[in-house]
Amino acid sequence: MSLVFILPALLSSSCTNTSNSTITPDQAFEGVSSYCHSAYDWTIAQDNPSIMSLEMGEETDSAYQVIFRSYTGALVYFYVNKTTGTTSIEEYVPALDIKSDAGTINLFDYLEQEK
Repeated sequence: MSLVFILPALLSSSCTNTSNSTITPDQAFEGVSSYCHSAYDWTIAQDNPSIMSLEMGEETDSAYQVIFRSYTGALVYFYVNKTTGTTSIEEYVPALDIKSDAGTINLFDYLEQEK
């Protein structure tokens, strides 16, 4: 008899946790920015900050796109899943018209933890 009451409680708590993990556009940008600053050398942009940039791209129902532009002209597209934080990375070199899958990251690994 007690299992009947536990199951609905577990289901409602798991639904609550999912809705609490929704990523905002600011979090998507912040996490990708943190990743880019740790993964790419920004020292070349110290004298000329405009040669490297990070900006929000298109948004879909399920993902945010954040775009990193390197000083080399390459573009790196980050697709942040709004619910899970799983972020797929695609690199594009316009001069050579080459696209390649560059893996995935967990956005939560790059967000500053609230205290």
